[in-house]
Amino acid sequence: MVRFTLRAMTSPSTSDHHTIESLAAFCKAAGDPLRLGILRALSKNSFGVLELAHIFDMGQSGISHHLKVLTQAGWVATRREGNAVFYRRSLAPGSGLQQALLSRLDTLALPPDVEARIVEIHHERASASQAFFQRSAQDFNRQQELIAGLYQYHDSLTGLLDKLGFPASATALEIGPGDGSFLPELASRFARVTAIDNSTSMLELARQLCNTHKLQNVELLLADALTTRLPQADCVLLNMVLHHFPAPASALEHIARAVKPGGSLILNELCAHDQDWAQQACGDLWLGFEQNELSQWARQAGLIPGDSIYLGLKNGFQIQLRQFGKPLTHAHNGDSIS
Repeated sequence: MVRFTLRAMTSPSTSDHHTIESLAAFCKAAGDPLRLGILRALSKNSFGVLELAHIFDMGQSGISHHLKVLTQAGWVATRREGNAVFYRRSLAPGSGLQQALLSRLDTLALPPDVEARIVEIHHERASASQAFFQRSAQDFNRQQELIAGLYQYHDSLTGLLDKLGFPASATALEIGPGDGSFLPELASRFARVTAIDNSTSMLELARQLCNTHKLQNVELLLADALTTRLPQADCVLLNMVLHHFPAPASALEHIARAVKPGGSLILNELCAHDQDWAQQACGDLWLGFEQNELSQWARQAGLIPGDSIYLGLKNGFQIQLRQFGKPLTHAHNGDSIS
């Protein structure tokens, strides 16, 4: 005699159904070579629709369709910069499968023509920023004070430097020193200071200030910090500069290589905001950055987030003063080396 046991069939829970739908969207988005190319291009960059259409040599409607699929699947997110919308990789960690695919994808090279168009866009952004500072050098302080003058965060910045307790023999590197206003503070705290700028007009202002203050331990270099092999230093300072770089994440990765093991990168930046007049008045390419955005970029560059100070200003802007440390490298025997 055969006995049959009837068991109730359980229907998938709401969460299971949502997971299945998410996986389906994930697989659909990842199942197209062009969309994988877009994700690769957005690894350390943010681009608008027209820029991506140019990069991949296709119509705007076509690239918009692919971006919609990627956005719905949670692969990419948008951020508004004035009247423009830029696409970037999602900051959400995602599933293990998604992270594994992106990690593998980032090891692959983009086609040479795609890479060349990305370089072209970065060059156009950088040229616009450099031209702004060349023609606006004499109005530098007035323009800076429209958003945040040095006096508004001077004490917090010097306080952080003193808290970190650099030895007397330590060196410093400032990227984009502007008119050199902060160089006297660095010169009094470090044995040697190097300042790099790609604007001859701004560097001349810094040179005049160094002469006025008789700063003997400061070296000024005319160079592009993003294409130059930077000298290593115990402290690297980016003071209200990152929002002028064409590709901030890539810039941070390059500049982080200049931080000596055990040293620090000090980043003074605007939090994300929507006051787009700053782009015309102050030459800003980006309207600030989210806190977790900077932390993620720093980790990708091999740095560890440390102290953070946030300052709210009366004009609606907020400043984030961040310290990122570079771990000491370790020899095989466990002894740290520098």
